Amino acid sequence: MQKRLAFMPASWSTFCGAALIAAAAAAPVNAQTQPAQWGSYQKPFAPTSPWNSRPVNPAFGDFVIPKSTYSPGVAGGEWSTGVFLAKQGDAPVTVSGLPNTQGLWDPDAGSNHDVTIPRWPADVQAATASDGHADIVDPVAGVVHSFWQLKKLNGKWVAAQYAWTPLNGRGWGDPAHYFQGSRAAGVPTSGGLIRKHEIDDGDTMYRHALAMSLTFTGLSPNPTYIYPATSADTSAATANTGRIPEGALMMLPPSYDTSKISSPALRKVAETLKTYGAYVVDRNGGTPFFIYVENGAKYDLHSGGWNTAVANDLDRIRAALRQVTSAQGWVDGNGQAFTLPKKFNLLSMRGPWQQYAGGPLGVFDTWQQAVVFPASATRVTQVNYSSRGMNRITWSLPQTGKTYRVSAITTGGAKLKLQVRDPSGLPLHFDSGELANGESKTFAWPANNAIVTVWAISGVNQPSTVRGELLLQE
Repeated sequence: MQKRLAFMPASWSTFCGAALIAAAAAAPVNAQTQPAQWGSYQKPFAPTSPWNSRPVNPAFGDFVIPKSTYSPGVAGGEWSTGVFLAKQGDAPVTVSGLPNTQGLWDPDAGSNHDVTIPRWPADVQAATASDGHADIVDPVAGVVHSFWQLKKLNGKWVAAQYAWTPLNGRGWGDPAHYFQGSRAAGVPTSGGLIRKHEIDDGDTMYRHALAMSLTFTGLSPNPTYIYPATSADTSAATANTGRIPEGALMMLPPSYDTSKISSPALRKVAETLKTYGAYVVDRNGGTPFFIYVENGAKYDLHSGGWNTAVANDLDRIRAALRQVTSAQGWVDGNGQAFTLPKKFNLLSMRGPWQQYAGGPLGVFDTWQQAVVFPASATRVTQVNYSSRGMNRITWSLPQTGKTYRVSAITTGGAKLKLQVRDPSGLPLHFDSGELANGESKTFAWPANNAIVTVWAISGVNQPSTVRGELLLQE
């Protein structure tokens, strides 16, 4: 994975029982702030996404975010991101890798390749700092495209990294599709962003969790990330010195008095931090905490010059923020009590693939999360010996002795096969055989370090696709 360090601009110097859950579910929601449809440009992701959910009676850790070089911040600008709406008539654009690199990095596929975005808005503008963030929301495809180090060179778009997430999904990665955006935590930069249309909507808070970065002294080296995050900054294990992992939910305690905050704009953020909190999604250089606002919002807590009262309120918020360590329940964006899911598909169809019989090889398509085969007069069999079909997310590691079910999801007569071996190569603990669409088998997981071999077998005389699910059975 390629990932970077996001530095903050120097101008900032200057998360009981059923009754509690029911009560939280009944909490009033300002209808004016609720779009009619979830999974849209203005309200991305499902109502059950961690972004759109809030905890009931959270418990807190004791670590205090340390002071650092600069003042905490809530802003847009060169280190934030824009969110651009793709429309049906927008033309496609191909994004290539940066000059003098191996090409555009796709962490999900684990390969470098160009990517053609089918609808590219004419107003796309990447953030100007080195992260070069930009997210494109395509309601036609139901996808959020997320870029790192995006820029236009000699009339062509280039970037260092590309990832995507379903617009009506969770807005976070999972073990199979572990990297779903250009933030270090594997999330899109639009996740948790304070949006332009929300700032002056008349509500007392933002009706979703916010996106926050911390600096080295706040972030933990071990673990570097926790659920729901699936990744962290590349050097996190060696450079971080604090106690808060990426993916952590930070909140103000219910008792925090927001009435004394002089800025109405900052008071709205503080009310959000008391109700929804902010997820730690990235690292910055020298800012205790930074909350991201959509570029172009004309949002400025220090309008007209440095505002000492705002700076003091931000520092008091820093001192009061705490990591959520548990909660008695969760309430989704529709006000319904629910349980945050932690059981996900463990199996990806990413390569590297080797030819076993026939040809040409099928190719992993990240948007379909499947190996795609063109029509062939003979059956094509290919194999991935690398165990990279499973990304070992720390909070979803297979458990020795637990029962798992592997299922084939195929089209065009294609088939899937899964084998699980001892790390030495022998014995062969499990062989699913060739599974057609809808077929499945169960087995007990032998050991955490077992070797996984995935086989993809094409259909004949028609295009076909192969993907699979590997789920813990309870």
